Amino acid sequence: MTSEQQLFGEMPLRRFEYDDSVVLAADVGPDADASVDVVDGTVIVVADGQQYEQEVPADDARAFINHGVLTIELSEREGDY
Repeated sequence: MTSEQQLFGEMPLRRFEYDDSVVLAADVGPDADASVDVVDGTVIVVADGQQYEQEVPADDARAFINHGVLTIELSEREGDY
């Protein structure tokens, strides 16, 4: 199941639900100079000199950027995003 939301108030976001996890994906652009980290339940993205923060319910969230696509993986047991 997928749905669309907004990430950081402006980035279009796709949500993919699986049996044991939820995956959020957003296109930050292949030319963006971007990095991501998860600190204390907050996803922090720095892209082209701007910093964006988004709280997530999972303490064990993983986030990475590959070919301009931001991916956030959340454990389903931690709650719904």
